[in-house]
Amino acid sequence: MEQLLITIAQGLVENPESVKVDTDEPNENGVIVYHLHVAESDMGRIIGKQGRIAKAIRTIARSTAVRSNTKVMVEID
Repeated sequence: MEQLLITIAQGLVENPESVKVDTDEPNENGVIVYHLHVAESDMGRIIGKQGRIAKAIRTIARSTAVRSNTKVMVEID
């Protein structure tokens, strides 16, 4: 999942070497939180107009997690 998020984000930003993903341990509800870090200048490219790109990234992550019966949440930092 981390590699998927990195690949998607690197394709969208101007500074691909600054893309990082941190993972939290599952919480009490079994949700794994992924923190996507990008350069400050690339935040607009990751979020998109009215958050459309961010929603699409979260949708892809959730649909990938369904295959392995896990719950995920993506936060963009």
